[in-house]
Amino acid sequence: MAENGVSPLPPTPPARSPLVRAEQFVWLTARVLEQRLFAHHFLNGSADPVETALDAHRNDDGGYGHALEPDLRGPVSQPLHTARALHVLDAIGRCGGQRVERACRYLTSVSTADGALPAVHPSQRGYPTAPFVPVVETPPSDLLATGPVVGLLHRNAVWHAWLFRATDFCWQRIEMLERSHPYEVRAAVSFLDSAPDRPRAEAAADRLGRLVRDQRLAALDPGDLDAWPVAPGYAPGEHHFAHDYARTPDSLARAWFTEEEMARSLDFLAAEQQDDGGWPVRWRRWAPAPALEARPIVTIEALRTLRAYGRPVG
Repeated sequence: MAENGVSPLPPTPPARSPLVRAEQFVWLTARVLEQRLFAHHFLNGSADPVETALDAHRNDDGGYGHALEPDLRGPVSQPLHTARALHVLDAIGRCGGQRVERACRYLTSVSTADGALPAVHPSQRGYPTAPFVPVVETPPSDLLATGPVVGLLHRNAVWHAWLFRATDFCWQRIEMLERSHPYEVRAAVSFLDSAPDRPRAEAAADRLGRLVRDQRLAALDPGDLDAWPVAPGYAPGEHHFAHDYARTPDSLARAWFTEEEMARSLDFLAAEQQDDGGWPVRWRRWAPAPALEARPIVTIEALRTLRAYGRPVG
């Protein structure tokens, strides 16, 4: 007891690491799939439980559904669900074999006339769907849906007949872009980072980087966001940053930004961790469950990006 009769305050405990805080958030809020994925990435967990959890979303047609992509609800297979499944398989080093062969057959079955993917297949009609993902009877080809899938398959040396026309579509669409928006650019980067023709990919990425800077699609000063526009149709404050385009240092998009710009972006990403340990969803929230399910996904990706750039996470 202190001399004045007042007990001294206990010492302040050391701040918990970002990883420890995120782990508590994941155990509290995440689906089984994201819990298993977190354990795999950060707690030396096996890939097998991740595959088992992912299989709960797989349908008989080889595609994936059951709200794997949280903004599309319902059981039916969709390109965006299947893209998310391939992303998970790539993240755990299992993007190959019969599971991926069946997924490619599904992708072939829902492709548009030019061999690409629509964002949403009409089978989604009647199930709850985010208002910013319209369901139409004859959906157009979409780089946002096609680019990441084609990129992941090339990255994992998966060869399937569907890839040939889908790859041609991605090249054509990317090389014709004159105006774009952040999610479309990110889809293009996902393709270019793994496209087999590296000189062509580097040239396309260089042009795309100039477009991003000219059209101010990346908020280069997170401390003054009011100075940076938000793309039409996006939620208020739905900015995109250098780290959103260059998720790892070896991405072609990394060359678009200076060392200072990337450092500011990563500082901002690290500071975005909220009091509950998770990272926020920046896009439009339209229902409680999708937002809740998306946050652990965003949290895992934030930690992986910080770690890829050598930032301490714990």
